[in-house]
Amino acid sequence: MIFAHPSEKLFSDHLDLFNIEWIYEPVSFPLEWGSGSIKKMFTPDFYLPSLDLFVEITTMNKNLITKKRKKLKLAKKLYPQINFKLLNEQDFYNILSKNESEIIQKAVAS
Repeated sequence: MIFAHPSEKLFSDHLDLFNIEWIYEPVSFPLEWGSGSIKKMFTPDFYLPSLDLFVEITTMNKNLITKKRKKLKLAKKLYPQINFKLLNEQDFYNILSKNESEIIQKAVAS
């Protein structure tokens, strides 16, 4: 599997370690339309079927975090029935330092 960023590969490795099923970039969600076409899309990095959760991984780059937060906020507004979670590198490492049940609880609660 080819990932867009090394952090995605690391995240997938840890999901595998904890036997959490994942699918990489399975679907894109339209966020803006205009002139008969889609103008902006959001494609979360991972879908975790057992949690019914879409996860977007981001680096600690403030501009990128801000951009992804805006997309995530709009996605949550347009698709309230779908569970989305943005994880930056600090969140990611905090989650990985926990045991499997805590990972699942944190992912679902957020």
